[in-house]
Amino acid sequence: MTIKHLYKLGMGCGLLLLLASCSSENSGPNVSQAQAPATIDTPATNMGNADEAPQFEVDISWPQRLPNDWILGQVSGIATDSQNNVWIIQRPRSLTAHELGAVQNPPATECCYPAPSVIAFNPEGEVIQAWGGPTWNQEQSVLDTSYGSANIVDPAGWDLSDNWPTQEHGIFIDHENNVWIGGNGSSDHVVMKFTPEGEHLLTIGQWNETGGSNDTQHLGRPADVTVDIETNEVYIADGYLNRRVIVFDANTGEYKRHWGAFGNIPDDTIDISTMTPVNDSWHNPVHAVRISNDGLVYIADRGGSRIHVFNKDGTFVQEGVFAPWTIVQGAAWDIELSRDPQQQWLFAADGANMKVWILRREDMEVVGSFGHGGRQAGQFNWVHNITGDSFGNLYTAEVNTGKRVQKFVPVATN
Repeated sequence: MTIKHLYKLGMGCGLLLLLASCSSENSGPNVSQAQAPATIDTPATNMGNADEAPQFEVDISWPQRLPNDWILGQVSGIATDSQNNVWIIQRPRSLTAHELGAVQNPPATECCYPAPSVIAFNPEGEVIQAWGGPTWNQEQSVLDTSYGSANIVDPAGWDLSDNWPTQEHGIFIDHENNVWIGGNGSSDHVVMKFTPEGEHLLTIGQWNETGGSNDTQHLGRPADVTVDIETNEVYIADGYLNRRVIVFDANTGEYKRHWGAFGNIPDDTIDISTMTPVNDSWHNPVHAVRISNDGLVYIADRGGSRIHVFNKDGTFVQEGVFAPWTIVQGAAWDIELSRDPQQQWLFAADGANMKVWILRREDMEVVGSFGHGGRQAGQFNWVHNITGDSFGNLYTAEVNTGKRVQKFVPVATN
């Protein structure tokens, strides 16, 4: 039996349980971990005026329970559309046999089933769209129940598509509500464009083909996408193999321009083996790209723990370095801009330090952060992506063993 990945969806609200934590002898008021606002936790050596930074608390009611006994794998991209719906891309093949017990052959447990790779939630947290990705063929799979191997998924259980990434990475919803996705697997040198219902519209790049950071027709394990509403150009953070941002026409895929660190011509021979900023090159991965309302392009050099700012023609404007002590994975994982008219704040997801940094966009100074390593509500395990809606809420996605999305709502400050 093959489990299909396109469903007509409907679901109700699940029951929420709030568990109050016990207070210790030196603690403050008795507030549950799930209810407590995230706190500012930033080294004083790298922080501006923390008093002015926005603050957030986790909303434990969002999202609602997934339908069809679905379970999420690593969530490697998150974005919002014009209706404040939240879209994610996740990796079903990152799930373990124990997590997928219901679909093993024979079934090992009563739960769960792999969710489709692309899922959209409405603002209330209900699933309204789901499609794409590999499907699970229960008849082909064989569960190895010997000691120590029950967490390994039989790869024969996955029906793979030749036109889907081997490792999903990044999602963006453009001004026409088209869905853009990428992949960072060893052969995933493409970015794909779909309708909201999952109809394929365009592929940029070629599967299994790459040509370095100055090749104008091929990509190199792209990480992220954004589309400029003014020019209808797609900017690609390229990526896990290449070291550049590259721009194409969003309708035709025609090449426009590309550049590397500080607006230089990319040079793939430069040594980037150390997790410190390199003057002449970005690290791998070049992990995120965003465009502000005033036309600036923001690029995340994850391994360099920095964000570079450009004009749309590739002219370098500014650099913001944060968490420079981070020598594993780097700190600059994803970028989101606040939704006030001036976009005063920049939010940077940091999977290595397991928090979200808050930077003042004007001078790229760190003014605060929220989140902490852990598995409870409001904490993170490899927070990989961040997005916001028009109400000022933030949404995060986690990879590694996090495998979830969370919503954070702004709280009033004095």
